[in-house]
Amino acid sequence: MATTETPRFSTNDVTVVFFLGGPGSGKGTQSANLVRDYGFVHLSAGDLLRAEQVREGSQYGAMIKEYITEGKIVPMEVTVALLSNAMADELAKNPPSGTKARFLIDGFPRKLDQAVFFEKTVCPSELVLFLDCPEEVMEKRLLKRGETSGRDDDNEESIRKRFRTFVETSMPVVDDFEKKGKVVKVQATGSVEDVFAQVKAGIEARGLHPVA
Repeated sequence: MATTETPRFSTNDVTVVFFLGGPGSGKGTQSANLVRDYGFVHLSAGDLLRAEQVREGSQYGAMIKEYITEGKIVPMEVTVALLSNAMADELAKNPPSGTKARFLIDGFPRKLDQAVFFEKTVCPSELVLFLDCPEEVMEKRLLKRGETSGRDDDNEESIRKRFRTFVETSMPVVDDFEKKGKVVKVQATGSVEDVFAQVKAGIEARGLHPVA
């Protein structure tokens, strides 16, 4: 007999915004702005996976390392478990008083089945914030970052793989949420300030206002 799973968190208590954009679209910079002005807790699926792969005693570490090096997507159960636990940890540490906790989930969902699985088991999302940026702009930014970042995947070959993966797997997520009217699309080619102005206008139109 099929059982219906209840999400771990209720939309009465938390607001989840998925933050998508190709590699180098500027999500990290804009995330910092959203945390500062809108009280979001920033959870990066990539950061959680990178931390987990070096965490002593991690059951997932070696597997995650292999997937990341190959530019492949880590099995969703692993990523969703890490995100769900990070949300629970944050709520335990800082229980929201009278307001909903806001989570900005960066670089996730990377595929449609991940979106469905997360919304069914963790929490339905409020909206998807999508930074739209041409590939050549993103590549230029990433190669520049690669000069100083020390990240294994900031080299030309890995970057191209990541672009292909993004277009093939993440764009269908954006398209699907767009059909549901849940996407705030931002042109991410301008300055950091220009992009943030668009981000603010987009999310405030959906009722997410700055925190006092």
